[in-house]
This record gives sequence, C-alpha cells and structure tokens, in this order.
Amino acid sequence: MSIDKTIFKQVLAQFATGVTVTTTHHEGKNYGLTANAFCSVSLDPALVLVCIAKQLYTHSRIEQSGVFAVTILSLQQRAWGERFAGRIPEMEDRFEGIPYRTAITGSPILPDSLAWVDCTVRHIYDGGDHTIFVGEAVAGESPAGEVPLLYFDRHWNQLAQEGPEVGSSWPQDKGKG
Repeated sequence: MSIDKTIFKQVLAQFATGVTVTTTHHEGKNYGLTANAFCSVSLDPALVLVCIAKQLYTHSRIEQSGVFAVTILSLQQRAWGERFAGRIPEMEDRFEGIPYRTAITGSPILPDSLAWVDCTVRHIYDGGDHTIFVGEAVAGESPAGEVPLLYFDRHWNQLAQEGPEVGSSWPQDKGKG
C-alpha cells in the first residue's frame, strides 16, 4: 500500500531544489519546460537525469529527438521559470524574445544562467507517471556569479544572505561518516 498522495507531496515539498528549464529541439521546433527533478548520476561517464511527466508535450519530443539541454536558472530568471512552467497560458511560444543559443545537440540553452548542460539521451526508464531520462553530457558551462533560484514548499525561493557557520550546530562526530 502506497503513502497518501497528498502527504507524499507535502513531504517532498520540504526538499529544496534548484529550478531548471529542460529543452529539446525536434523537427525544426523548440520545446521546453520548468523542472526541478534534475541531478547528476555519474562523473565517468558524465551523466545527469531529468524526470519528465509522461503527459507533457516536451516528454515525447525528448523521446523522439534523443537530446535535451538543462539550464540552471538564477534568481533573476524567475520569470523564465514561470514562463516555462506554463504560468503564462496565453504565451504560445515560450522561447519568444529569449536570445537562446545552442551547443552540440541543437537544444536551446537560455542565456545568463548559473550553468547549463547539453545531453544526448543514453537511457530511458519508466518512473510511474514520469519518465527518467538519463543523458550523457556532451557540453556544458558554468559562468556562475549569480544567486540560484530555488523551489521549496511549493514556492519560488532564494538562499539566505547569511546563515549559521557551517557545522556550528552539529556535534563533533569523530571518525563517523
């Protein structure tokens, strides 16, 4: 028996994540969506994963094209996160007015981001109502210098300007790991 879906969503909302825009290019058209289900898988080979809901249009385009790019958004790019999350329903072309670029795969990469990675699909796994796309990174860049856009408790957020000193609230734990 599975956990109640409402409780499950509440639990997972407590995990702070970065905000990304996952894109692909297929048959002359660009597709993209906002996602926070992104992480590294392996350093050698360089693999990342994105989890995309099966009912979304971009999902089938990634399957068909075999490529995707992930742009990690900065706090200043919140409007793009909202745009690619579909929060501006009257906007038909989510790329309109964005001077994106491409790298190796042809997938759009949004400018002035924290970082980006361009990938070819290496593996596809069933993940319930989502698909787990594992991509091999063929290009990437981390210009940095910006503050990340975060997603926590179903809200857009940012890092605190100053926090406690790292390790200050943890007891000294010698030799345990």
